[in-house]
Amino acid sequence: MNKQITAASAGIAGAGLMYLLDPTFGRRRRAILLDKAVHFSKLAARGLNIVARDTSYRIQGILAEGTHALSTEEIADDVLVERVRSAMGRAVSHPSSIEVVAKSGRVTLSGPVLAEEHKRLLDCVRKVRAVRSVDDQLEAHQDRAGEPGLQGGTGRIARAELMQSNWAPATRTFAVVAGVGAVLFGASRRDAAGALVAGAGATLMARGITNLEMKRLLGIRSGRRAVDLQKTIRIAAPVERVYSMWTNYENFPFFMSRVREVRDLGNGRSHWVVNGPANATVEWDAIVTQNIPNKLIAWKTEPVQHAGIVHFDSEGNETRVQIRFSYNPPAGALGHSIAWLLGADPKKNFDEDLVRMKSFVETGIRPHDAAGRYVG
Repeated sequence: MNKQITAASAGIAGAGLMYLLDPTFGRRRRAILLDKAVHFSKLAARGLNIVARDTSYRIQGILAEGTHALSTEEIADDVLVERVRSAMGRAVSHPSSIEVVAKSGRVTLSGPVLAEEHKRLLDCVRKVRAVRSVDDQLEAHQDRAGEPGLQGGTGRIARAELMQSNWAPATRTFAVVAGVGAVLFGASRRDAAGALVAGAGATLMARGITNLEMKRLLGIRSGRRAVDLQKTIRIAAPVERVYSMWTNYENFPFFMSRVREVRDLGNGRSHWVVNGPANATVEWDAIVTQNIPNKLIAWKTEPVQHAGIVHFDSEGNETRVQIRFSYNPPAGALGHSIAWLLGADPKKNFDEDLVRMKSFVETGIRPHDAAGRYVG
């Protein structure tokens, strides 16, 4: 096993050196990596400042909580009621249906509540500072039927910070540090168990750096939203012309560098042929899901996982185009990041294609580096 790991490591190192020292493209690749390293160093300096502030605020919060826990302060009943109501909003889906009365630290709760939220509500209120006891007069209901106060609303689910979609800066830093430690420890083991630990550490490190949920990071069960790209661009042309260009799919090869062919299949469907990684051909069908003339167009694709929406806003003689594009590349956001590090930056390609589109709409001249050819 050790020999296999060593051989694999040597192979990866050799491939990396060949990639960077290639006589034709090596210089450009090294320059791109250097630029990215400088960019990362600036992001790291800014991130350290944010982490320092977040950590400072957390420490101040812990000290304040400890101080208040030891104090025997008396607070006004109306203040305590507002504290309880603030906490209730994070515990139940219908806080306005519950009546709260406070007297000398004793809190009385009455009104309808869903049975699944009953215990969580009581536990939440008991934890409110200055609450000494809770008088439970709530009416627990198994479902919303027949109770006007329980209609609508969105259920609240309290989750630990590590289970939340977005992590705080201090949590992300802890994850990165722990991930680096796991990678170093796993690499020192030089066996299968070490490889698993290193892999888990690398995944945790990526989670902390990107602040993306694991399903989006790895592209597993994330639908089309592993990576989001957004862009706003102004085009010196009437909104009717810009909208017409977007709805005439055969125009896309004239300004996009990777779209080779688009065929209109009718009924809002079209077939796309695109140059993928390593010059491989990727094909998919696109379906228009929403279309408001001169205002908006939205689409999704099959089977390739991506979707998008474009808003058109007329501003005098110009048109403001707002594009939001979501896609799920192989290996999710992690695959997107690897491609970015290797110079195949999807966001950069996306931005460059939109600049070509602007030029094409404004001048009518097809950019020389577009993928398609004009067919009269």
